[in-house]
Amino acid sequence: MFEEGYILDLATRFGFLSVTAAMAVAFIRLIIGKSLADRVVALDLITVLAVAFCGLFAISADHAAFIDVAIALALVAFLATVAFARFAERWERERPLRKNGKSHR
Repeated sequence: MFEEGYILDLATRFGFLSVTAAMAVAFIRLIIGKSLADRVVALDLITVLAVAFCGLFAISADHAAFIDVAIALALVAFLATVAFARFAERWERERPLRKNGKSHR
């Protein structure tokens, strides 16, 4: 009925389309985000979608090296998210001091 690999090809094409649409929406949120937290979450979502894109490409190209790229990107994205969260926490904690013109040290 179907030739070999037809369903896998169809699924990866649908995956590419879904990831690309989600990345466009996340990029819009990154640009128009009202707060730093909105932008950090949008950037984190973009990195997760980039990992998904690498995984889909590894499946469609039948090349396992892109799985390693996806794993490395996921690890770097996690560390970047933690760093952004610490920066945002410190920024919010020091905001009242900056408004009053005082130094935090």
